[in-house]
Amino acid sequence: MRAVVAREAGGPEVLSYTELPDPEPGPGQLLVRVAAAGVNFIDTYRRGGVYPMTYPHTVGVEGAGTVVALGEDVTGFAVGDHVAWHEGPGSYAELVALDAQHVVHVPDGMDLTTAAALPLQGMTAHYLVRSTFEVQPGHDVLLHAGAGGVGLLATQLAVARGGRVLTTVSTPEKAALSSAAGAAHTLDYAAMGDLTTELPALVRDLTDGRGVHVVYDGVGRTTFDASLASLRTRGMLVLFGGSSGQVPPVDPQRLNRGGSLFLTRPTLGHHTATREELEWRAAEVLEAAAAGTLEVRVGATYPLADAAAAHEALEGRATTGKVLLVP
Repeated sequence: MRAVVAREAGGPEVLSYTELPDPEPGPGQLLVRVAAAGVNFIDTYRRGGVYPMTYPHTVGVEGAGTVVALGEDVTGFAVGDHVAWHEGPGSYAELVALDAQHVVHVPDGMDLTTAAALPLQGMTAHYLVRSTFEVQPGHDVLLHAGAGGVGLLATQLAVARGGRVLTTVSTPEKAALSSAAGAAHTLDYAAMGDLTTELPALVRDLTDGRGVHVVYDGVGRTTFDASLASLRTRGMLVLFGGSSGQVPPVDPQRLNRGGSLFLTRPTLGHHTATREELEWRAAEVLEAAAAGTLEVRVGATYPLADAAAAHEALEGRATTGKVLLVP
């Protein structure tokens, strides 16, 4: 089979499109022919060495495809099933062996490209809005990167729960996408001279001087200070990623001075730790997309061989919605 391998820690240039032996499913595993693989910031963190990895390794964790073989002791799946996953190391490949416990069924009638766009970002949006800080009617929400994959999905989920969503964007085109997803206001941080002071001032103007109840921040280093300053008393900053870089250590007294603030750094793995929770989140997201109540935007697809270009576009903030690789 053909696959994309990170030869060493580094930039997109370390990715190599190469031929590898076909994997064999072990006990409790499925062998799946990949229809599309999701491109995510976690892939860039693992490629670049932010998250420790062994090298070389086949990149990617997310995708959708068709089951072609079963390992021993697998129940609940059959050859020919359409499936999707969010934790399947080695997904930038034509074939991948997956632990069945991390795989979910794709609803009947949903195409596999749409299914591949949802597991990681869709369930991330779900746990942010439903579990980390459960949005309720009347809540004001600030969401960074509103036109990104998580941003567009989380905006829809928060608005559906009665929240008023403010988003940050960097271009008029991204503002239009974010507004279409339900954002009440889009704030162009590319036009701000000093994000740390100008963004909180705009947020407070839009919230009668109080600030927002929650900030969902997947950008990290460049937005963190502005995020903290945009919260109302006892507000929560949910730092769920670091697309601009990791946030340096934080003095806890900043939370006191900001108004008894809450700070959390969640991750999807801790919100899909049991089979029951995985199936709940996946079902709500996939079934909403299948029913048309959750719009999924695939912003770009690349051939598997062009994984490096996909990483460059993602890290360069040149993408909207979901980015996919197609073998």
